[in-house]
Amino acid sequence: MSGRRRFFAAVNGSEAVIDGDEFVHAVTVQRVDTGSEICILDGSGKEYTAIVTGVGKRSLTAHVTGYAEGDREPRTPVYLLIGALKGDKTELVVQKACELGAEKIGVFASEYCSAYFNENKLERLKKVSREAAKQCMRSRAPEVEYFNTLKSALLSAEKYKNKLFACEFADASDVGLSSLGGATAIVVGSEGGFSEKEFALSKELGFSAVYLGRRILRAETAAIALTAIVANALGELK
Repeated sequence: MSGRRRFFAAVNGSEAVIDGDEFVHAVTVQRVDTGSEICILDGSGKEYTAIVTGVGKRSLTAHVTGYAEGDREPRTPVYLLIGALKGDKTELVVQKACELGAEKIGVFASEYCSAYFNENKLERLKKVSREAAKQCMRSRAPEVEYFNTLKSALLSAEKYKNKLFACEFADASDVGLSSLGGATAIVVGSEGGFSEKEFALSKELGFSAVYLGRRILRAETAAIALTAIVANALGELK
């Protein structure tokens, strides 16, 4: 289905309706019209083949002709938690984490975080996640969630086997990143980094410190690099 234009929409039996931002993208950017063959993603991991049967002013309808299970989804869950970043840098992290195979992305506020965050920004990140998923041929868009405290963000990763906390206080990693196995959660701070108290909290909640080398990385670089390292260790880039 790689040659077909891809859109997220709900599928009801043999019919689907595309509306909202996906509709605008379909008709103004992808030039979809009646008779066009498209691929519909409903977030379940299935990829539906469909033919557009009608285009209105605010939505289009399509007839589903078949489906297949998507084969680009990660085999091992990776959950990235990133402190809210200034400007559009959080969007960059969400985009690249999706491409690298993250199943879920959490954005959080912390002691030294100075980025402003609201519901509109969260909706924007969800849109970025969907667009990135379509671009890299995934069948699901990573879930994006916001946490107004670091503790609530850390607790959301409770069930993950590996819990990694990247922090400038660490001068060595508590675990060997090259030998990881199983579901993995990653935590990277905002531009201001973490306080000693927050680092101690992560240890109390079962997180292992991760050392990212002698150089200080920008927050977005650290998030993307660590996601790639973990994905590679879990076999996702092989």
